[in-house]
Amino acid sequence: MRCLILGGGGFIGSHLCEELVAAGLRVRIFERPNVQIAVPRRLIEQVEWREGDFTNPVDVEAAIAGCDVIFHLISTTLPKTSNDNPIYDLQTNLVPTVQLLELLRSRPGRKVIFVSSGGTVYGRPSVIPIPETHPTQPLCAYGITKLASEKYLSLYRELYGVGSVVVRLSNPFGERQHPSSPQGAIAVFLHKAMVDETVEIWGDGEVVRDYLYVKDAARALVQAISYKGPHQVFNIGSNRGLSLNAVLREMEELLGRPIRKKYSAARNFDVSGNVLDTTLARGELGWAPATSFQQGLQKTLRWMETAARSPTATLRELLPASPAHLPPPLVREQPERGAQHAARKHQG
Repeated sequence: MRCLILGGGGFIGSHLCEELVAAGLRVRIFERPNVQIAVPRRLIEQVEWREGDFTNPVDVEAAIAGCDVIFHLISTTLPKTSNDNPIYDLQTNLVPTVQLLELLRSRPGRKVIFVSSGGTVYGRPSVIPIPETHPTQPLCAYGITKLASEKYLSLYRELYGVGSVVVRLSNPFGERQHPSSPQGAIAVFLHKAMVDETVEIWGDGEVVRDYLYVKDAARALVQAISYKGPHQVFNIGSNRGLSLNAVLREMEELLGRPIRKKYSAARNFDVSGNVLDTTLARGELGWAPATSFQQGLQKTLRWMETAARSPTATLRELLPASPAHLPPPLVREQPERGAQHAARKHQG
């Protein structure tokens, strides 16, 4: 079986890649050119790489060729900034996802495992922990696009038999979540605490979130491959809520010293609490988190003390020259000058 990971060079994708290789599966990773790669160097040459643009169906069609399972991890926006440009969110996330499904209509037997957002699709919860049946009312464009992608997956499953599983992840954390990333409170807070910088907190610090160790998240994605039951959507989280203040107390205990904090005004899209009910995944997928928050935090700290200080690199910097598993850079044919002029005239 060959698995394709769309966006497999990043934080979650690198751990998924590791799990798939350990399971003896063939892995192909699709990434943007010149992106910084989080996949461990020991795995770089064990997988097949494809560079391209997710918004270009030609690139995606080449990437999915010969693959049985497609893991869709790509997102070009973040919850906190997606409302600034919702059109960009639609054009670079939702439209390419539908284009992918269109390609799969003529390729029976393929399966899409889509990483959605358990932290944003539900909006303000009326009950905690939140089951998959809870109403969905996202408060940001990021969550709306994730939910719309879920609906299209369901549509193509019903109309055309395109197999799919939706995994609504909580807040993953762990090794390879770089502290300079604009998303991921654990990595950002821990790094700032380690270098004795002030940690900035939006609101009073009592916002509660569900933090899941990334290797547990990757295991859930792998277990979704073989699922053939009636359900399509699964919550994947720790089933435990921690406030930001509680997270900082755990870090202080781990580091053995106090952390400097600065509290700022709350953000209007932050819900007060989000903890996922994972009962369905435990029963249907046979999955449960194996790593406690404290254990995951210790592992993250050890990584930050060593690997996080190493410079990151692009794929072409890491691989030897002209490797067989990496195609040459994509060269797109440009329309002739007359055709370009005609196109501009037609548009104008």
